[in-house]
Amino acid sequence: MERSREDTPELRRWIIRQTEAGHSPHTLLTELVTQGYAEEIAIAIMTATLETRLSEIRSRTGNDHTPVDQRNDMADAIPVPHPISLSWPSVIRSHDRDVKILFSLQHPRVVLFGDLISHQECDALIALSRPRITPSSVIDMAQGGEQRHEARTSRRAALTRGGTPLIARIEQRIAALLNWPLNHGEALQILRYEAGQEYTPHYDYVDPAQPGAAPFFARGGQRVASLVMYLNTPKGGGATNFPDIGLEVAAVKGNAVFFSYDRPYPATKTLHGGMPVGAGEKWVATKWLREAPHH
Repeated sequence: MERSREDTPELRRWIIRQTEAGHSPHTLLTELVTQGYAEEIAIAIMTATLETRLSEIRSRTGNDHTPVDQRNDMADAIPVPHPISLSWPSVIRSHDRDVKILFSLQHPRVVLFGDLISHQECDALIALSRPRITPSSVIDMAQGGEQRHEARTSRRAALTRGGTPLIARIEQRIAALLNWPLNHGEALQILRYEAGQEYTPHYDYVDPAQPGAAPFFARGGQRVASLVMYLNTPKGGGATNFPDIGLEVAAVKGNAVFFSYDRPYPATKTLHGGMPVGAGEKWVATKWLREAPHH
């Protein structure tokens, strides 16, 4: 790639080649900034290039499941859950439980909730999930569906939405807390990390330029927010880290960290990961929120 700071056909071909080779948007953005591009210019070029490429793929397959807002302008923000306003209280009532607000960041939008789930509910979710866990997987962006990946070394169990009174109660509480429709949420994912296991830094949104994005979007559109609930306190390690902003959130039983991303690009600064467990094990329940009803 030439070190031109302009939007050229060669630059766009390079972005497409790198993307289709599996390189993440964050990696490409870092490279462009290193080459002298201003971050906002690099994001604009990547956005235009990948949107054009996605349109080409859809025109060949005749399949367009991407929500209208994304088709019109991939750089535009889309609505996301807003659990609290700027003038938030220290405790808010959410469905059936008082939830504490421990801290709140505006960019990226990160909120730490205290006592979102009772200790008894945490223990019950672990007991429900323990006999069901299987090796964790990630989204297969080449074909759709899921696949195993070395970056994610945990084990998991997916709990059917509303499958038990316990699950239904917690999901209703989350919907009320995040001010987001219950049917816009994916099923609860219960994850167990043993000593030494981790989930290296990643984004939860789906790259719309990848071939496997269309079947994912067909089931509820883009992911717009994540809620990670800690079901136990590990004996050591296991924090959730946000490398772009130097934030580490300790895994404390009953607490939960929420973060939203209004577009599928690194500018949201929502790169995050589950740090290695130092001792014992870590259990979390993850809830991903979609922009439309998920099925």
